[in-house]
Amino acid sequence: MYTIEQFEKDMFTMYQLKHPTGNSWITVCPERGGIITGYGTNNEERLYLNEATLFDRKQNVRGGIPVLFPISGQLKNKQYHWGNQTYDMPNHGLARIHPWEVLETHSDEEHAFISILFRSSLSTKAVYPFDFKVIFTYTLRGDQLLIHQSYENLSDTPMPIYPGLHPYFKSDKKVVGLDIPTKTYYDYNDEEEKAFTGQIDLTHLKEAVLLENTHTQVKATVDQQSINMEMDEPFHYTVLWTEQDQRFVCVEPWTRKNGELNRQEDLIKVPARDTFDTWVSFQII
Repeated sequence: MYTIEQFEKDMFTMYQLKHPTGNSWITVCPERGGIITGYGTNNEERLYLNEATLFDRKQNVRGGIPVLFPISGQLKNKQYHWGNQTYDMPNHGLARIHPWEVLETHSDEEHAFISILFRSSLSTKAVYPFDFKVIFTYTLRGDQLLIHQSYENLSDTPMPIYPGLHPYFKSDKKVVGLDIPTKTYYDYNDEEEKAFTGQIDLTHLKEAVLLENTHTQVKATVDQQSINMEMDEPFHYTVLWTEQDQRFVCVEPWTRKNGELNRQEDLIKVPARDTFDTWVSFQII
């Protein structure tokens, strides 16, 4: 029987979903941006987490799997124009800096899940002028983590989004191998497109690099770990990023490129009073 444990840690309520053997788990902190703080397989924690940033509400969390919504990445001058107005938007959007609420938890012999909700408010509408409900369901099945995402537009006009996820995988090395049948990648360090030969060395790179997904399965090799990502069709890109003095590498599924809300050429637009559903799964071997 899968189990779900609820416990308090430094003023936050945490939820841990666990496999019957105890060898795999996910840990979620809904109040801190709905973030997954831990993901374990084969009795080993796979995610990097700087706990000091988790428990300091004034900081962005460094680690876990932050949720990127309504945008992934940054905007020029952290601003965008929509309609006749200019709005400020934080890097990676709003979801990771607002509390989420728990809707449901469930466990049985086959899996365990937790569903959490982030909804619009007066503070979000000052930055992003739409009414919305975002529901994430985190499911543990064996050693697989499935993240189902539902983006509901409660407004009377189409709602622009390009969400993503920002997993921090533990790693002492900065070289990432990728099984993606693409010939090039985009390097945000010098804003140039470069030939892709199967792996990318992030050792001396401050900014991220971006690769286009040509199908819905991406296999990454990081420090002898094989990370299998499967994703719904809208996730067009894989982004790689690290910090040089930290023991992690980020392998991130994004739906669109950095800065799309400035260009507005390839946005996902959720129709008025409609819902956009999608998903991503992770499995580490």
